[in-house]
Amino acid sequence: MSRINDVGGMQGFPEVGPQADEAPFHSDWEAHVFALNRALIGHGLYSLDEFRDAIERMPPARYLESSYYEKWFHAVTTLLVEKGVLTAAEVAGD
Repeated sequence: MSRINDVGGMQGFPEVGPQADEAPFHSDWEAHVFALNRALIGHGLYSLDEFRDAIERMPPARYLESSYYEKWFHAVTTLLVEKGVLTAAEVAGD
């Protein structure tokens, strides 16, 4: 079964090219998510493969409407819940 990330080469999706003039982070929170992910992988909480899998498990509609670092944030929070570090209620802000 195809996942949302398997769109490469499919008709209707434009070519993805580099954005040389684009800043690496558009907001501070994006840099924080980047740093948090690096720290969590570095401390062995989860692997890069698990991180990628968490992004790929996003519901297709949510994946398509999310920015690059929104996908990262989703993956980090998903894995923190799955690993028992946070509860779903804590992530939801309840």
